[in-house]
Amino acid sequence: MMMVRKSKGLGERHQKILDFIQEYQRKHKHPPSIREIGENCGISSTSVVNYYLDQLEKTGHIERDRKISRGLRVTGVNASADTLRVPILGPIAAGLPLPELQPGVSYMTDNEANAVDVARSLLPPKEKGNDLFALEVKGDSMIDAMINDGDIVVMKRAVEARNGEMVAVWLARDNEATLKYFFKERDRYRLQPANPTMKPIYINKDEPLEIKGKVVMVIRKVEVMS
Repeated sequence: MMMVRKSKGLGERHQKILDFIQEYQRKHKHPPSIREIGENCGISSTSVVNYYLDQLEKTGHIERDRKISRGLRVTGVNASADTLRVPILGPIAAGLPLPELQPGVSYMTDNEANAVDVARSLLPPKEKGNDLFALEVKGDSMIDAMINDGDIVVMKRAVEARNGEMVAVWLARDNEATLKYFFKERDRYRLQPANPTMKPIYINKDEPLEIKGKVVMVIRKVEVMS
């Protein structure tokens, strides 16, 4: 078996993908597909695989040709990628309970398959990453904000928000979490979808409403060839 040199500065998941690509190329004489990378590296979402490949491309570890299937190759460049592991807690959609966002539950996870590695360089300058978590978007209530079904939103834990900020909110009355724009009005809160076909959610100020986090970045779902 060929020994693969570990690239300095790479996150564990980045290194695992890079090692698999190199080993697969050696055995089969051609690169693996996106789905093969996901299946062998414990990643169920092709959008997350693409996210890691994009980062490996930006750091010079691979080159990609998106016009063809299996259009990638390892360059052998050792570049530093200071990464942060963020737990993916699960889906977020109106009408779907999300127990992990309820009070008193830790955001941390030991399951490697339920986490995404984020390059610190992609985060806001003052963001240390100690209180980040991620959610997989279900539904199309935020499509006009360029957030689609299957995308992953990376969020910073928060209990307050300003008007117009996109937040994950726990609605105790409905036992559900939802991702919406937040607005304070005179005697109520308005949770505004970014979809003209959907109506806002109104919450009276005497009703419980818990802000759980603000969106920091979006990992977009990408349709890929096998």
